[in-house]
Amino acid sequence: MEVAAKVERDTLYIFLSGELDEYSAGAARAEADAVIERNIACSRVVFDLSGVHFMDSAGIGFLIGRYKRLMRCHTPAYIQSPDFAADKILSMSGIYTLIPKL
Repeated sequence: MEVAAKVERDTLYIFLSGELDEYSAGAARAEADAVIERNIACSRVVFDLSGVHFMDSAGIGFLIGRYKRLMRCHTPAYIQSPDFAADKILSMSGIYTLIPKL
């Protein structure tokens, strides 16, 4: 799992690529939290999942954990570009009620 980030017009984009599963979620969590902390002044965070080819319940836990962290700072989060399989898992989980898809 690779985590990359960029800030564009007061929005923090976090790009995830690889597999977001129980083996990679811990490292991805630490990297994403560090990026969020360095860019805490951004008005929103977008998780770009276009590079994720596999995601399981640990991926959902990763997103919910980052959502809770951002909500403490009153910063909205969004999901962008999930592939078909990830979109199906995210839809079934109901996560889009918390973190809307762009």
